[in-house]
Amino acid sequence: MRPIKTHFTLLPVLLLAGCAVGPRYTPPVPQSPIVQEYKEGGNWKTADPADEIQKGKWWEIFKDSQLNALEQQIDVSNQNLKVAQAGYEQARALIRENRSGFYPTASGGASITGIHQSDNLPLGHVNYTDYMVPVNLSYEADVWGRVKYTVAGSRAAAQASAADLEAVNLSMHAELAADYFELHGLDAEQQLLDSTVESYQKALDLTRNRFNGGVASQADVTKAETLLETTRAQAVEVGIQRSQFEHAIAVLVGKSASTFTLPPASLTSQPPVIPTGLPSELLERRPDIAAAERRVAAANSQMGVARTAFYPVLSLQAPTGFASASLATWLTGPSALFALGPGAVLPLFDAGRRRAVSDQAKAAYEQATASYQQTVLTAFQDVENTLAESRILEDEATIQERAVAAAQHSLEISTNRYKGGLATYLDVSVAQTIALDDQRTSVQILKRRNTAAVQLIRALGGGWNTSYLPSN
Repeated sequence: MRPIKTHFTLLPVLLLAGCAVGPRYTPPVPQSPIVQEYKEGGNWKTADPADEIQKGKWWEIFKDSQLNALEQQIDVSNQNLKVAQAGYEQARALIRENRSGFYPTASGGASITGIHQSDNLPLGHVNYTDYMVPVNLSYEADVWGRVKYTVAGSRAAAQASAADLEAVNLSMHAELAADYFELHGLDAEQQLLDSTVESYQKALDLTRNRFNGGVASQADVTKAETLLETTRAQAVEVGIQRSQFEHAIAVLVGKSASTFTLPPASLTSQPPVIPTGLPSELLERRPDIAAAERRVAAANSQMGVARTAFYPVLSLQAPTGFASASLATWLTGPSALFALGPGAVLPLFDAGRRRAVSDQAKAAYEQATASYQQTVLTAFQDVENTLAESRILEDEATIQERAVAAAQHSLEISTNRYKGGLATYLDVSVAQTIALDDQRTSVQILKRRNTAAVQLIRALGGGWNTSYLPSN
């Protein structure tokens, strides 16, 4: 057995712990003060306990079974979600890769080398075969926290990726719900236009009969025909728009637009009351805010990694294995070899490379922090916008209902006067146009109120919060 020679001069240094040299992370604080209540939510209704938004299935608050069935298909079929999921899995794998730096590495091999020694060397003419089975054990002591910061950075990046996945998930589900209400709002318009076409056809028949009886003019007949055909054209245009929303929904649920069909269903349901919570809760409920904050943490860790480059790399090497000049004694005890020794490496001159990497990491941290601040501002803007839209549309719907009733009453009066010979068909056509426009506007407001409710849920985070982020 060959004697083992070991050097322990640097071993105490390798055993140091807790000497991390990077910056301690403190979550960024929004520059704009967080108020106690939303500006546009002063008159917002209080939601009943049954109206609370549930994580994962927030769309059930609309109590629409067809919508629920479509939303369930997104999680298993939407390709954008699969892209985001794959990105998250990559980030998780990177954590495991970086975590391996905490442990020693081992590498081995085998070689058989025939050697002919030069005759002009002191040993003279020598021929022999060298049989080697080297195994090298090495361990880099994480004295300055390089591996620690690398793992922390990859963990924060993975959490940001998980939040990105939730943001995409929320976006896809919200887009589906919005398209769904747009489609059925168009169904309601289609139903209105179809019934109006029937009414206009009857009015045209009446006008033609009056013309044949010498009571009405040809101009009245022409006006009635024009109004009828114009309304028919509007009904066709609605059909074009509906098909586009139907195709969009097909893509969202991962199906071919050529094979996907949604049966018509008139939109009649009023939007639910959406619980907004406190403004301060928004920082915990928006996945995009969580993702931005996690990227600040990742950038902070990268500053720590960059700072460790100014300190020596301390490692412990332990080459071992078997070596022999004879195949018969290759793997026997006397052929064993072993060595153990610490080492330290510190670049003495790199033309400013380490300083540049450190400056780059600091700039990346400042960039991530600014992005976080902007994300917070945008989030509050989204909530205030959708709250204002929902509140104003609700007031507009009440006014529009009165307008529809007044227009319908005016049409009845004009029609009766026309039948009695007290008015021309021009009066009737004007009343018909106003009544139809007011009814379509009422339907469109209802559609916009439902889509605004969807956008408010999306702006509030869809029932998600940071407690759902993975811990590793």
